[in-house]
Amino acid sequence: MTLTLLNLYNCSRSLLESSLPERGLPSRDCMAFCTGLRGPFAQVSRALSQRCFSTTGSLSAIQKMTRVRVVDNSALGTTPYHRPPRCIHVYNKTGVGKVGDRILLAIRGQKKKALIVGHRMPGPRMTPRFDSNNVVLLEDNGNPVGTRIKTPIPSSLRQREGEFSKVLAIAQNFV
Repeated sequence: MTLTLLNLYNCSRSLLESSLPERGLPSRDCMAFCTGLRGPFAQVSRALSQRCFSTTGSLSAIQKMTRVRVVDNSALGTTPYHRPPRCIHVYNKTGVGKVGDRILLAIRGQKKKALIVGHRMPGPRMTPRFDSNNVVLLEDNGNPVGTRIKTPIPSSLRQREGEFSKVLAIAQNFV
C-alpha cells in the first residue's frame, strides 16, 4: 500500500513538473489526472483547479455587445428582426449599465438611444431581478419612441422622476 502511494506520488509529481510551462500553470492532461485524487493529494487537486479560471461580477450586467429586449410598442421594437438588438455603448464612466442608465443600441441597422428598465444582474436589496435585459427606446431629445411599455418597470425609477418623467408616464405597471 505504501509503495503504491509512493509510486503514485512520484508519478503525479513528475507529471506536474513536466507540464508546467514558464508561466507556472499546469496543462490540461495534468489537471485531468489530478482531479480524481483522494487523500493527501486532494489539496494539490484543489489548488490546481482554482488557478484555471476566474469570474467577475460585471459579466451579467449590460455592457458592450449585450443582447437586449425592447419592451415598448415602438415600430422598431415590435417588428421581428434578423439579429437581436445589441448594446454598443453605455453612457457612464464604468461602462456597465444598471437600471436608469442610457445606452446606445444597434437595432435593425440603425443606432438608437435607449433607457435600461430592467436587467438580469441581481442589484441591491429590494430591487427586482428580471429574466431579460429590458430597454425602452428614446429619441435624441430624451422622449420615448413608443406610447406604451409592455412589461413592469422598477419603482426605483420613480425616485429619479425629473429625468424619466415621460417614460414613467407611459408605464402601466411598477414592481
